[in-house]
Amino acid sequence: MIASIRRETGRRRARRVQTLLPLLLLATAAGCTGLFHSDARPEQVYFLRANTLPRSDAARTPAGASVRVAHPAAAPGRESAQIVLVQADRRMGFYSASRWPATVPEVVEALAVETLRASGSWQSVEDSASPFPSDFLLQITVRRFEAEYSEGGHVPEVHVTLDCVIGRREGRDVLASFVAEGSSRAAANKLSDVTAAFEIAANAALGSLSEQSFAAIRNAPERKGLEQRRP
Repeated sequence: MIASIRRETGRRRARRVQTLLPLLLLATAAGCTGLFHSDARPEQVYFLRANTLPRSDAARTPAGASVRVAHPAAAPGRESAQIVLVQADRRMGFYSASRWPATVPEVVEALAVETLRASGSWQSVEDSASPFPSDFLLQITVRRFEAEYSEGGHVPEVHVTLDCVIGRREGRDVLASFVAEGSSRAAANKLSDVTAAFEIAANAALGSLSEQSFAAIRNAPERKGLEQRRP
């Protein structure tokens, strides 16, 4: 009796294995051949280039002056790596399956450092992670970094607005606060054209940032004293 039960149990197990084996083989084949695949669009990453053309009047550089770009702050909605758009009714959105290579504050910091170094107005320009000290500190808040669609418009205009404060690192006394901004209308409502407009607007804002930062330290009290203390 016991032997008969064991034989019946063995036959049931064998039938289950025979039933499951084709399903396992099908799943394995599907993984190898791509039978199961996603129709989701692959994510596109867009990067921006800084205008690094050298200045022709770099000879007016303050002797020995250095500046550090602090890690920028960002207005609400501009903290991520998503590419922001604003509708005519003030609804904020994002371009799907697309992003910057880093968060907006990180992108702006890198572009600002590149722009200031290319200006020729500083002995050295350091980013927020640099271990080296500097004479001046530049703080940036990204107020706008977005593509805005007007009422009835199908092509956006890109706006980049940076609120800036520059001061001496020692003593933390503020020399100037200013706004640097730029804008550019996209050639078409395609993401490649929109990101090209972002690059133009960002470089206009950063060029203004560079000029106003230099003017602030050039006109600062005791600037000559700072130069004379330098060897």
